[in-house]
Amino acid sequence: MQPTNLIRAGRLALFLTLIALISWEIFLRHKNITISYDDNEALFADKMAMIYGPSEQETVFIGSSRIKYDLDIPTWEALTGQKAIQLANVGSSPRPVLEALANDPQFKGNLIVDVTEPLFFSPGALYDGSTRKKIAYFKNRTPTQRFSFQVNHVLESQLVFLDQDNFSVTAMLENAQLLPPREGVFPGLYFPRQFGQVSFDRQTYMTPEFVIDTNLQVQVRKVWARGIARRGDPLPADKMNAIFNSVKRDVDKIKARGGRVVFVRTPSSGPFREAEAKGFPRNAFWDRLLTLTGCPGIHFTDYPATANFICPEWSHLKPTDAVLFTQSLVKILREEKGWTFPVKPEKS
Repeated sequence: MQPTNLIRAGRLALFLTLIALISWEIFLRHKNITISYDDNEALFADKMAMIYGPSEQETVFIGSSRIKYDLDIPTWEALTGQKAIQLANVGSSPRPVLEALANDPQFKGNLIVDVTEPLFFSPGALYDGSTRKKIAYFKNRTPTQRFSFQVNHVLESQLVFLDQDNFSVTAMLENAQLLPPREGVFPGLYFPRQFGQVSFDRQTYMTPEFVIDTNLQVQVRKVWARGIARRGDPLPADKMNAIFNSVKRDVDKIKARGGRVVFVRTPSSGPFREAEAKGFPRNAFWDRLLTLTGCPGIHFTDYPATANFICPEWSHLKPTDAVLFTQSLVKILREEKGWTFPVKPEKS
């Protein structure tokens, strides 16, 4: 093939590729799909790099998906004047991140730990391995990876189709659920796209479509129901004691450096709340955790403003309720736990 023909072929290929990408972007936006960021190692590392500021300027949040949904970061920052650093990870215990913060002598700030008992008190939650990979990525990331992240951020902030969690070939094949359920095989965790959009600060939120569509909510409830049904026997006492002791050890390290730690039990409802209350009695888990660590705690059932939230799919708050929960959280921290923030409360 002559060089001229190669150039023409290259131009044609480029033109067709651009047409395909533009058409795909237009199609997605026509379906009212908005920007969502990949909640990957690079985004996690970008936020973890922010933990070394003065404690009066920031608070770090760790946990599982509930605090990612239930903490409304714009509301927190408006009411407190502090940056909210979101280091929680879906389907994971906060303990791997707690351990990393405890072993980092430079971290001595404010820490809020979300307690979702089935994950918090698990010897190995489903996505703990993914969380550990994120921590390792932060510790070992190269200048090239940092530069690549900045470039990707610019592109992701403008193009919907770059959401790899939803629109990569792999993601779309998984969500298509092409294979029927098989006996004895745990079904895949198929969550509808509308269930979780991710902002650049790693807040996760339900789309308006999910909030009003009970069919989508039922799809997620079925996933939770399978998980509830498959829950095994309680851990032996020695293994549970080891978990409690590891948390105490890590909390003590942070407190010894002047850091503050508060545990928060975020809302759940319906069968999820019932199963958690039965499988993890409050006195044996929540109360023991606070007594052993000597840390204050905020349990959603203890406050009228937060006790009666209804989670659309039993486990996470819708965006409007996340705002209300965050407002209550700030008020409790300020008025009951003695936390001070740069922004003073408005006089009622």
